[in-house]
Parts: sequence; structure tokens; C-alpha cells
Amino acid sequence: MKPEIFTIRPTTGADWRAIRDLRIEMIRDTPTAYAESLQDALGHDQTEWVMRGERGTSEHGIALAALTEGERWVGTMGAFVPNPEAGPLLVGVYVAPEYRGRQAGLTDSLLSRIEDWARTEGPQLTLHVHEDNTRARKYYERQGFKLTGQTVAYNLDPTKNELEMVKQL
Repeated sequence: MKPEIFTIRPTTGADWRAIRDLRIEMIRDTPTAYAESLQDALGHDQTEWVMRGERGTSEHGIALAALTEGERWVGTMGAFVPNPEAGPLLVGVYVAPEYRGRQAGLTDSLLSRIEDWARTEGPQLTLHVHEDNTRARKYYERQGFKLTGQTVAYNLDPTKNELEMVKQL
């Protein structure tokens, strides 16, 4: 079996349908990984999805899509700068189950592109990961992210927390 070749590129407003479909797939796959419920995502109109696509080329923000040779969207990752003091924040991380793992290399490729962008915005990259998402937390730790000890209440269930992790760039 030949290795899969991926294209990783910034999203655009014209990608809105694929962005919508992938977001719904993401939430169905790991409902606690995102700050949005499936019901909320299904309720967004085209204008919202176009705006999300435009994040790929926004000032102080980036949104990437990973596509197979057959143009299937199999991953995404984004980051933005909520304020200059905080620096870049990693958000919206997803890789389709069949493309996960070290051998596939897709998550590493997406993160590498995000880190390259983040270096232009600040000296560190921050993220928040749901306390129950052990798989993601372990991945981030392998990539050099460290828990800061800070938590944020998870907006869809305030009895749960998101753990803050930071990587020095």
C-alpha cells in the first residue's frame, strides 16, 4: 500500500461546505473536544461557515485543512491571537480516525505548520484540552507541550475543565 499524500492549505470562504461537514464530523467523533454542541453547529447558516473559512487567511489567525489526493477533508487545525499578551492559541484540532497515529504523520504535519505560523506571533503556543481527552493530552505532551496548572471551565459542561498547556517555540 502506498503512503497517503496530503495537501495542507489555508481555508477560504469558498470552502464553507467542506468546513461545515468536517466540523459536524469532528463534533460527532469527540463531542467534548470542542466548545460547540452538535445542535449549535447544525444551526449555523452559510454566512457563519463562510466566515469560518476566511479564518485561513485572517490577520493574527490561521485555519488549515488537510485533504487527501481525492480531495477528502481529513483534518484541520487552527490558531489565533486572542490578545497580544496571551500570544497564539491552538484551536479546532481534528484528524479523522483512519488518519490518526504517528505513522500517518498528518497530525504532526498540521501542528508543524501551525507552529511555524505561531512563531511569527509570539514565543509560545497555548492550547486548552478537555480533562477527559487523555489521547489528545498525551499527544501534546509528546510534542513538547507542558501543563501549566491553569484550568478553564468547559463551556458546555461547567462541572468539567479544560487544561491549559503551553509549548515554548
